Amino acid sequence: MTEKGLLLATTNQGKIKELKARLKSLPLGIFSLHDLHLTQVFPEKGQTFLANARGKSLYYSQYWKNLTLAEDSGIEIDHLKGAPGVYSSRFAGPNATDEVNLQKVLRLLDGIPPDKRKARFVSCMVLSRRGQIITEIQEHANGLITPQKRGQGGFGYDPIFFYPPLDKTFAELSPDEKNAVSHRGRAMDKLYAFLLDYLT
Repeated sequence: MTEKGLLLATTNQGKIKELKARLKSLPLGIFSLHDLHLTQVFPEKGQTFLANARGKSLYYSQYWKNLTLAEDSGIEIDHLKGAPGVYSSRFAGPNATDEVNLQKVLRLLDGIPPDKRKARFVSCMVLSRRGQIITEIQEHANGLITPQKRGQGGFGYDPIFFYPPLDKTFAELSPDEKNAVSHRGRAMDKLYAFLLDYLT
């Protein structure tokens, strides 16, 4: 592998695509768990996004000599007392698809008025190397849950997350538009700036 390598400690293809696109101009080889043929699975048991991101980053850093980046993210809905939260990817069950999770949220919010549908996306990133945390980044984006899906882009809860400043759901935005305002996009910008300085 490369001397300056970054392992993306996730199997989420949507996250991998966004991270690789944002970091591609750095003098850094970017790899996924699949590239390294790692089959070990970190058991996410943290009660916060940051705890899960820390756990994943430190866990996978033991299998990789260079930088390891883990990100935990999800959606918090006020009316659901912060749920799905850390269970966003498995809200409807351990093997639930994005669509099944999304539909569960819509069912739980059926008939709830717009002013009670406030939500926010949260992203926590942790960069480590050989069991030592190098930096932690936390960002969020505020919005509302729509009554039905809108848009064909993005992944996860993007089709029902309405972003008022742009009058669109995240799924209605182009990748560049989404990355400019999203929780992960903002976190990636901070990560990019950090890595640019760290690598030079």
